[in-house]
Amino acid sequence: MRQLIVTAFTSADGVAEGPGPEPTFDKSGWTMTAVDFDPAIYELKGREQDEAAALLLGRRSYEMFAPVWPSMEEFAGYNAMPRYVVSTTRGGDDDRWPATMLASLDEVAALKAGEGGPIIVHGSLELAQALADAGLVDRYHLLVFPIVLGAGKRLFGESAGDAVKLSVVEHEVYANGVQKLVYDVVR
Repeated sequence: MRQLIVTAFTSADGVAEGPGPEPTFDKSGWTMTAVDFDPAIYELKGREQDEAAALLLGRRSYEMFAPVWPSMEEFAGYNAMPRYVVSTTRGGDDDRWPATMLASLDEVAALKAGEGGPIIVHGSLELAQALADAGLVDRYHLLVFPIVLGAGKRLFGESAGDAVKLSVVEHEVYANGVQKLVYDVVR
């Protein structure tokens, strides 16, 4: 069974929308303005890329990343690994950044049940919430920025399901106030 990891930048109030430039969110880019730059906080991001064996995205995140990530040297690991996109509306593969299309969470569960290393989910807030509601998330990698945005899409949506207990696996607070929180989902 493969481990499924959701990774996100969040504000102190849980907003994960628009951490970088995003034209549809008026507070986008908040990770770049909330704190002084400290390269130490991105150690987790480098480790994720080194340890992940596959990348899983929702359709909108895939469409935002596909024209940009293939040319970024810092994402060479993601560019080399298999990519999967969960979508019921996207018809086919994108030649800019080929990926396998999955039409349902059942297909994600089958991928997770197979052999291989960890599957990492970047961005894709609606997908992350659906995966959590389906009990498919094993771990969260969060970088929590010391800013309250007040509005925006949150990583953890409102679920009618049971409460989910998390166990802290790793934590650190950086000089600029960003907190690294790595949680395992307790089953």
